[in-house]
Amino acid sequence: MHIQVINFGISVSQEDFIAEAEGVAPVFASMPGLVGKYWLGDEENGVYGGVYLWEDQAACDAYKSGEVFAAVMNSMGFIEPTSRDFGVLEELTAMTT
Repeated sequence: MHIQVINFGISVSQEDFIAEAEGVAPVFASMPGLVGKYWLGDEENGVYGGVYLWEDQAACDAYKSGEVFAAVMNSMGFIEPTSRDFGVLEELTAMTT
């Protein structure tokens, strides 16, 4: 497993962000190698994003080199987007899940 965390600010209301995100959610649902995506929102501090659970680093890398990731990172509505990814410590994770 591999984890990716993307954070950004938004230039629209949370309500408008959710409405737009609902339109693109199916794109993520059918993405090869994506086990799941958790949508993040902190309206008080204006921070949004997603936590992506990938089958492996190769799937994450394929996403990062593709058009969808480029669109996310270059979205006109996103403010200062960042992306970090992490390996999963499988042995410890198995003890807590």
